[in-house]
Amino acid sequence: MPMPSALRPLDWLTARPIAHRGLHDAKNGAIENTRSAFARAIAQNYAIECDLQMAGDGEAVVFHDETLDRLMEGKGRVCDHSAAELQAMAFKSGADRIQTLGELLDQVQGRVPLVIELKSLWDGNETLARRAVAVVSNYGGPCCLMSFDPGVIAEVRRLAPDLVRGIVADSFTHEDYDNLPEAERGRLRELAHLGQTEPDFISYYWRELPLPAVTRFREAGHPVICWTIRSAADIPAALRVSDQITFEGFLA
Repeated sequence: MPMPSALRPLDWLTARPIAHRGLHDAKNGAIENTRSAFARAIAQNYAIECDLQMAGDGEAVVFHDETLDRLMEGKGRVCDHSAAELQAMAFKSGADRIQTLGELLDQVQGRVPLVIELKSLWDGNETLARRAVAVVSNYGGPCCLMSFDPGVIAEVRRLAPDLVRGIVADSFTHEDYDNLPEAERGRLRELAHLGQTEPDFISYYWRELPLPAVTRFREAGHPVICWTIRSAADIPAALRVSDQITFEGFLA
């Protein structure tokens, strides 16, 4: 299996646990992937994991789901609304509004690392990758871009080879991937694209580790982070197969 040739100093990525979608707490008004959740993570000195979707006008907005229905008063696909339209919508609870990537960077200002996942519709559209690279290119704080979609990360690599990039992966058996051929899902699961994407790190679902491809990657000196730890009792097992955890629902 081809391995990335260059090793970069990524101590900042593994120094502290990573708060999944920010340090969110819906019961207290801090909804995932919002300014409130990120402020709580900064206050606790946790790194922040967050998600980007593409708005209909090509802007990168901080939101996890492809559709608005679960969290927002609005409905439909995120990509069918402009950034201004999305920011005019209220969450079902809390006082936050959807942020753009630029607004997130202005909020964090390098105080903690940002681990930014680019969501993908698996349709070959590279607009979100291009916009994310453009926005973070002048950011002075520690940050990286990652995605489940190797095509997205290959584009990040082409556009900004010096920008830290990662691959997110799991078994790819979830119904979200039913549109992908089984052979492609196997390729993704086994990280057969590493020669194309050359990630600096891997973020893998912790319950499916160890995996030979991930173990070889880590033995070659590249960091592995894992997701998502939801109990302090699971931390020791997760850290036996990774270098840092992405967590939620407790203080790690």
